[in-house]
Amino acid sequence: MDELDSAIVQELQRDARQTNRELARHLGIAPSTCLERVRLLRARGVIRGYHAEIDPAALNRETEAFISTQIRPLSRDVIDSFKTALIKLPEVIAVYVVAGDEDFLVHVAVQDLDHLHAFLVDRLSRRKEVVSFRSQIVYQSAHKRVHEQLPDA
Repeated sequence: MDELDSAIVQELQRDARQTNRELARHLGIAPSTCLERVRLLRARGVIRGYHAEIDPAALNRETEAFISTQIRPLSRDVIDSFKTALIKLPEVIAVYVVAGDEDFLVHVAVQDLDHLHAFLVDRLSRRKEVVSFRSQIVYQSAHKRVHEQLPDA
């Protein structure tokens, strides 16, 4: 990615709803150049999509938690099937395969602590591959919405 690609990506992260003409004006380039560069960024997979950010409380998801989970047997098939099954659950926001004592970090958002407990007991602990899990409740969070390209090391 060159400087213009980076500027386009940064500007679209800031506001993906702006028109091509507005984007070109912010960047100081011709609309046709802007349109072609955005098209190429999408074709290369740099831009994967455009999303609306929704308030979790509006979806009745006021309690979030991270659940560190250990599974066995630890094989590619078990990892893949566990990850696929979890991401389909409505409470699950994200699933990460991680290194360390645990194998997965699962981000969930639910109505309240009772629903978190029910998720842990009724859904997660009943899976035969789960050996153990620990939950951490999120009190507050901050998210960085605009990511910049890091320099090469």
